[in-house]
Amino acid sequence: MSNEKAMNRWLVVLGAILIQLCLGAIYAWSVFTPALKSAGWSKMETQVVFAVGLACFAIVMVWAGKKLASWGPRRLTMLSGVVLGSGYALAGLLGGTDFPALLVCIGIIGGSGIGIGYVVPIAVGMRWFPDKKGMITGLAVAGFGFGAMGWVKLAGSWGRLIQTYGLSATFIIYGIAFATLVIIGGLWMIFPPKDWFPEGYTPPELKTDQKTEVDYSGLAMLRTYQFKLIFLTFAFSAGAGLMSIGLMKLYPMEALQRSGYGTAEASAIAGTAMAVFFSLANGIGRIAWGTMSDLMGRKASIILMTATQGCCVMAFPAMASNELVLYVGAAFIGFNFGGNFALFPTITADTFGSKNVGQNYPFVFLSYGVGGIFGPILGGLLGDMGNFPLAFTACGVLCLLGAIFTWHINAPTAAEHERTGFLPLYRKLVAAKAPVRK
Repeated sequence: MSNEKAMNRWLVVLGAILIQLCLGAIYAWSVFTPALKSAGWSKMETQVVFAVGLACFAIVMVWAGKKLASWGPRRLTMLSGVVLGSGYALAGLLGGTDFPALLVCIGIIGGSGIGIGYVVPIAVGMRWFPDKKGMITGLAVAGFGFGAMGWVKLAGSWGRLIQTYGLSATFIIYGIAFATLVIIGGLWMIFPPKDWFPEGYTPPELKTDQKTEVDYSGLAMLRTYQFKLIFLTFAFSAGAGLMSIGLMKLYPMEALQRSGYGTAEASAIAGTAMAVFFSLANGIGRIAWGTMSDLMGRKASIILMTATQGCCVMAFPAMASNELVLYVGAAFIGFNFGGNFALFPTITADTFGSKNVGQNYPFVFLSYGVGGIFGPILGGLLGDMGNFPLAFTACGVLCLLGAIFTWHINAPTAAEHERTGFLPLYRKLVAAKAPVRK
């Protein structure tokens, strides 16, 4: 099909960034935690809302992946904007500090809104950019990382929304902004015409022991050992990063104050570490790791990323008490954490096929929900016990284990497909039940 009939594919990137800027608001949650603690919340409660939001994000994403083909990417995106915006607006209308209300509105409703829309830019982007899967996935999800920086600073030191208007009004403002921007970005969320390819692009030839890209979807993928290793590695890596996000304000504030910094100064430094260094590096890491993976391969990139992250997370407790070293540690953790969202969609596509990545990746992304539960809650629980360093050490060791798991991931062969695919199994059952003709 001629390229003249297709939309300018770079508009998809623009739409994806607008969408992800808003969906990444969940990473700005730490900017609200000091005010919520002042309102009587425990550290554990602040992390429970964050963890529930992440879990709903991952669970609902599976449903959204199944609806992508029948509903279409544009319709799914519009729904995402409405649900996400409504969750934050309701949180503000209900007072902004009530724990059950925020658990439902931001954790359940807001997290579900993110899950509805998150897979759309990834699936659409890969269809429009088969020649640059890693780079385009990184760009598509970069807004998710960069968004946290903007929303944190808007609510905090730059925009002073919380200080000027309070939590309730800030949630309402954010809800309106999220709904508007996601709906605008959704206007460009459409799949390319059938059999369309970029000018000059030739699909790569598969190895002789591999099947075509379209062979794996849903339950057939879940039966493979490759899926299990990818799932565990993503859970470990995401859990370490999400625990760090949840504690990036609280733990450095305590460490800095023990080193002699005043409360206000420690708060400003910890806020900068999260809102600027972590968030900026998080967005850059998505693009950088995605681009690097196009050059060095997904497997090697994930091994390098998880091994580096493991070392950084384990070293972070020693880095948090000094301002400059804290900034370096936050940047490294953010950079590696961002790589998850460029590398795991692409290794899913490379391993199980690009055509069905919209249905397959949500199952892989459930691991993010697992990490979102154990990481932040582990950090909050050990924080209440006065042992933050143990949480960082445990998560760092799991990242190193993930690097070992990734070493053993290889694309399924034709023989493995025959053992895991449901179509061959169905044919065998039909053949077995067929009457023998004499």
